Amino acid sequence: MQSSPEARRTRRQDAVLAAAVTVVTLGVVVLEVRLIRTDPSVALSDAQAWALGVLSCAQAVLLVGLRSRPVVTLAAVAACQVVLVAAVPDIAAHGIALLIAAYTVGAHRPVRAVLGVAVPAVLLEAVTAAAAAWGRPDAWTIVGSQAGSAALAYGGAAFVGSYVASRRRERELERLSARAQIAAQRERAETAVAAERGRIARELHDVAAHHLSGMIVQAAAVDRLIGRDDDAARSGAAWIRSQGKATLENLRQVVGLLRDDAGVDGNAPVPGLEALETLVEEARRTGTDVVLERTGGAVRLPPIADISCYRVVQQALTNVRQHAPGAAARVRLTYGPRDVELEVVNGPAARAPAKLAGGGGSGLIGMRERAGLIGADLAAGPADDGGWRVRLRLPVSPDDGRVGAGHIETGDPR
Repeated sequence: MQSSPEARRTRRQDAVLAAAVTVVTLGVVVLEVRLIRTDPSVALSDAQAWALGVLSCAQAVLLVGLRSRPVVTLAAVAACQVVLVAAVPDIAAHGIALLIAAYTVGAHRPVRAVLGVAVPAVLLEAVTAAAAAWGRPDAWTIVGSQAGSAALAYGGAAFVGSYVASRRRERELERLSARAQIAAQRERAETAVAAERGRIARELHDVAAHHLSGMIVQAAAVDRLIGRDDDAARSGAAWIRSQGKATLENLRQVVGLLRDDAGVDGNAPVPGLEALETLVEEARRTGTDVVLERTGGAVRLPPIADISCYRVVQQALTNVRQHAPGAAARVRLTYGPRDVELEVVNGPAARAPAKLAGGGGSGLIGMRERAGLIGADLAAGPADDGGWRVRLRLPVSPDDGRVGAGHIETGDPR
């Protein structure tokens, strides 16, 4: 049975690790033997020095099966350690290979797997140390040193491995949770965009139906005037042409948008900026203190632009009610020579907002969709006093007809 490329790569990595640890272990043992021989209180024969080096390097070589069989590798390393204790009982040394094996088992296997190897290994090392030091006056010191060193090596390395694995799993869960939240937010945004586009399509349908109905009536009148009053017929035809062009431009702006007529009253009037006073009155009835200001000479906007501006104000006031309850708000509509600017500003919330079941966050998406449809610039962000500001700027042609002039301010009559 051929192994997978991943398994072969793992074996190569373990082999490289075993070779590197063997070289490092050999250097550490050589240095350790030199230091021990400078201490006259510790007797270390040449045979024991060779045993220390060979067994320590053998432990490192056993790491070739570390990730494929981590528990078996740890057991084999522990067995070498027991032999090492029997050969050199005076030195309580647990090498790098044992620490790496215990760490790996702690990181990749349950706690019972670590205990299943570590507990018998500690007991065997203690028994082996007792047998090797039997009859010596410092026998219990040797046994305690070997048992304590073994417990610290196995337990400490396994604990660190288990902790690192736990932190790794927590980070993975956090990443998965963040991905789920991003996906849910993206889904809410897409739903909000689809709903807003559906509403725009319905409103455009109503506007187009209104214009086309007028064009049909005018076309019938032009037909009767041909040959009787050619000037009036030409004037009527020019009107039909201009209305048809305006309607076609509006249709082109939203081509491809899908409609969803469920729960919508098709006979309801389509609002525009002329209905702002009614919108403000409705906001006041819901408890929001709103002031409406109009400045400049009113411009006849294309129907879809007129509706979109109204919807932006409507959504902005809805956001005030939901996210800043009790805050005062101001709606300012400014007709300039080359643009129409809408601004909705509210102060900080007077009380904590209610938690929305759907998570919120789709209002700005809908407003941006509206602004993009009509070629307007939308800016939304915190105000200087801790409130919120929404500003929409719609470029207009300088020769658009103006239907009024002056400055109008309407406040709460209370």
